[in-house]
Amino acid sequence: MKDVVVYSKDNCPFCVKAKAVLQKSNIEFIEKKLDVDYTREELLDLIPTARTMPQIIINGNAIGGYDELLTYIENTNFNGTGWSL
Repeated sequence: MKDVVVYSKDNCPFCVKAKAVLQKSNIEFIEKKLDVDYTREELLDLIPTARTMPQIIINGNAIGGYDELLTYIENTNFNGTGWSL
C-alpha cells in the first residue's frame, strides 16, 4: 500500500482538483484538513517550503501541490497498482 497524504483546507479549488485526480486514478489517500487535523505551524514544521495548498506527501516525500502531483503521476510507473518515487 502506498502512503499518500493530502494536506488541504476549506474553499481550496486546487485541493478539490488534487483529490479528484487521486480518486480518478484509484490512488488511496488520507486527507488532513487545516485547523482540524493540523495547524499552519505544524505544516511548516513538516514541509518548511510549503507556500500553497494542497501539500501532498507520497511515501514520506513532500512532492508539492496540484501541478507537482500531475507531473508525478505522469512520470511514474503508474498502472493502477504500482508506482514509486
